[in-house]
Amino acid sequence: MIMIAVALLLSMVLCLLFGVPYIDFLRKKTIGQYILDLAPEAHAKKAGTPTTGGVFIIAAIIISSIVTLLMAQQMDKSAWIILITLLFMGLAGLQDDYLKIKGQENKGLSPRGKLVRQILIALIPTVFAMNNYGTVITLGSKTLDLGLLYPIFAVFVVVGASNAYNLTDGLDGLAASTGIPAFLACGILAYVGGHSAAAIVAATVIGALIGFLRYNKPKAQVFMGDTGSLALGGLLGTLAVLGRCEILLAIFGGVFVMETLSVILQVTSFKLTGKRIFKMSPIHHHFELCGHSEIRIVKEFTLVSFILSVIAVVLNFVL
Repeated sequence: MIMIAVALLLSMVLCLLFGVPYIDFLRKKTIGQYILDLAPEAHAKKAGTPTTGGVFIIAAIIISSIVTLLMAQQMDKSAWIILITLLFMGLAGLQDDYLKIKGQENKGLSPRGKLVRQILIALIPTVFAMNNYGTVITLGSKTLDLGLLYPIFAVFVVVGASNAYNLTDGLDGLAASTGIPAFLACGILAYVGGHSAAAIVAATVIGALIGFLRYNKPKAQVFMGDTGSLALGGLLGTLAVLGRCEILLAIFGGVFVMETLSVILQVTSFKLTGKRIFKMSPIHHHFELCGHSEIRIVKEFTLVSFILSVIAVVLNFVL
């Protein structure tokens, strides 16, 4: 428990320290966000805000994880798999952000190109999990052997989490604030399941997100960009797979699931009936167009994330 606290504090301090020079660098290089024409009008003022803040989030997580894991003598293969997956997801997101910046529009990698990269990266923790834990998934004391379906399931968890987190990153502080309870629940579940390395990495993410909020709270000084959101979502899915709490991810990651479902429902409804269910998707934009302030939406979504995270942890002990 002491090392988990050390991991959280170290990551938070590093993120705070890295943020100032990195944001200054982005401003000098005029590396800013480009806003979609379809976004709410209020978002036009966000254009030009420095992006790719995920770079210093990932740096803080990786450095603090390695230091803490070595101190705790928990730097095992699973830890390397987790950090390598995070790094590769971050690089995929950085490529996406780079193309947007280079093209001076909010169009980066093609959906297919992004998905292919995510699937290939997701295979890293999937293969490791199969070789070390088999093809069994757990829910409390209950187990289910998926057999040949397991690799498809595990890849879906990692890729799905990556994209869901990415969709949630649409308001100042939203992805970071809702991510903290989710990673907290994931860390607790990994810890009680005996997966100490995953728990320590989860703690570093919480610390990094707390530090990042110093720069991302309204009015944001920097956005994490796809560099951060794709990487953190992929990391959440990876921690769930290697922490053996894949099923409960649907609950403690419920806000991200809700955001994704809102997009799926919106697109499906429009294609089938020509009508939209929401004023705009993901759903946080719907509430924004209904007149709710960004701060209110972030607070309410964070509260929902916290409640769902508590429910997930409780269910793990009850079932």
